[in-house]
This record gives sequence, structure tokens and C-alpha cells, in this order.
Amino acid sequence: MRAIHLINGPNLNRLGTREPAIYGHETLADIENDCRALCEKNGLGLVTRQSNVEGELVTFLQQAVDEGAVGVIINAGAYTHTSIALYDAIRSMDVPVIETHLSNTHARESFRHHSAIAPAVTGVIMGFGSQSYRLAVLAICERMGTR
Repeated sequence: MRAIHLINGPNLNRLGTREPAIYGHETLADIENDCRALCEKNGLGLVTRQSNVEGELVTFLQQAVDEGAVGVIINAGAYTHTSIALYDAIRSMDVPVIETHLSNTHARESFRHHSAIAPAVTGVIMGFGSQSYRLAVLAICERMGTR
């Protein structure tokens, strides 16, 4: 089945308990379930992966290509601001990649204002809480013409 790959980076496994005033009360499993339902509604599967390790995130991106992903949604967490390795992995992909964040990183600490991966992705969606992920699913579906 054609699938979108949803890749989450460090500390996102702590959603629901980690700084809920910033990140909300939904867990990563809640977000994945919502995205899965939206994918299924559009005739797609959803592959989900999370790691706190930068190299594993690179491997997940490579696996997405190898497994025929139709698109990738990535919240690289703190690695968004520092990872040239993720930038390089995304640049090697020929499917839409959407960078996603729960919070508006530009309204936060200055070190969060720069994204090292933004120049490599298709688009960036941020600041809408868990809705950012669903918007990313819809963006990929629109691009594919399944919506």
C-alpha cells in the first residue's frame, strides 16, 4: 500500500507530559492515530517512527525512500536547528517532505528561529499544535491528487 512516513525526533515521545502549555496534552500516539485515520480516508497507509538519535532519523528517511513512501512528514525536534545530516538525507529524496512543528518556532527562543532542514523540504507547517500534522497529511494528499 502507498504510504506517508511520519518521522518524529527527540523528546516527541514525551508529548502529553512534556511542557503541555507549549506542546499540548495529546500524546504522540494520539497524533499518529489521527494522521492514520486521515491517511486511510485518502487511500493511504501511514508508517510511524520516532527516535531520540539523529543517525536513526537519517536511517528512517533512507528507509522511507527504499520502502516507496509517497511523502514524508518530519518533526526533527531540536535537530531541526542543527542537523546537516538530516538536511543531506532530505535533499536526496524525490518525494514531498513536510517539516512540521507543534509550536511556532519563530515565536520562541532565538536559537529555534533557524531551521537547518527548511531549505531542503517541500514546505513547513508550524504553530497549529497537533493540527500541524494533519495539515501536513492533507498537503501531501493534495499534491498527490488523492484529495
